[in-house]
Amino acid sequence: MIGALALSATAGAVAQERTVIGTLPDGTPVESILLRDGSGMQARIITLGAALHSLEVPDRDGRFADVLLGDATLQATLDKPQYFGTIVGRFANRIAHGRFTLDGKTYNVPANDGPNSLHGGPRGFDKVVWQVVEATRDHATLRHVSPDGDQGFPGTLTVTATYALQSNGRLAIDYTATTDAPTIVNLSNHAYWNLSGEGSGTAMEHELMIPASAYTPVDATLIPTGVVQPVQGTVFDFRTPKPIGRDLRSGNEPQLLHGHGYDHNWVVSRTPAKALREVARVHDPRSGRVMSLLSTQPGLQFYSGNFLDGSTVGKSGRVYRQGDAIALEPQLFPDTPNQPAFGSARLAPGQTYENRMIYQFSTDRGTPTPR
Repeated sequence: MIGALALSATAGAVAQERTVIGTLPDGTPVESILLRDGSGMQARIITLGAALHSLEVPDRDGRFADVLLGDATLQATLDKPQYFGTIVGRFANRIAHGRFTLDGKTYNVPANDGPNSLHGGPRGFDKVVWQVVEATRDHATLRHVSPDGDQGFPGTLTVTATYALQSNGRLAIDYTATTDAPTIVNLSNHAYWNLSGEGSGTAMEHELMIPASAYTPVDATLIPTGVVQPVQGTVFDFRTPKPIGRDLRSGNEPQLLHGHGYDHNWVVSRTPAKALREVARVHDPRSGRVMSLLSTQPGLQFYSGNFLDGSTVGKSGRVYRQGDAIALEPQLFPDTPNQPAFGSARLAPGQTYENRMIYQFSTDRGTPTPR
């Protein structure tokens, strides 16, 4: 069981731990990698999907708990993939009608979310086993080479994913990609967060802040309409922290009906930033945990766990229900390849795509200023 592995490390151990936790139907082994920062904070990475499977951080009283949802077993992940902590790509989020044009040529990618392509298609980066390039006590780097034509995308894409604990309450995630031919790229991490602890129930009482003055409304299939809408006076205004569930049942906001809750892109900026800046902050009044998310990406997809339906038994043996976690995904805007006003997702040979995310943890006994 994957869940059991999260408890298998010896508290006093300092060596880096790698364990084979099972195999795919074709016999490919899947590994678990345990990272420690020396303070008690630890993370577990799974090579299937380069997934962040667990992260243990302290509450206001110094008690550690895993704050990530995840499957209890490898078989559960294979039977019902749900992107728990995985990298998503080649193109995170949605591409309308599974079609885009690049340099005058139209490409078709599989539709796996109604009429649209989601997170790279039915065999995106979350469905493959990544190669471990390096694994030390506090960080691990994994690599995947996606061949030309993979899921319909052009160019051979070489992707690296690095997870690092930084001994100061920080988890850093770095995604990079290079290509041998023009292509499109948009990578992000799809962790499901509950700062009260995995299996503890709803996350809708978490207080969320997103410093964005606009968002991109969507149609009934969750594709942006192309409008950039101010959040002022709407349920999408999180510039001042508020409980996530406060406005979720607002019957006068049709946008909440499309995704059964929040599943939208916030416009943090119109272009990628040159330096890391805070794109979201979450406070859990119950545990006192605070998570600040830093990124350079222009968009932030916020998803309020709308489709957790009680059919998944998690790592703790408890069932996950609607609203039991949230996802915060720094990325380019959804459907950017089909909407030039959103910018560009194009990557050419000689260029390097980068998405760096910093998760800074503290408690409400003292929240450090993000650096």
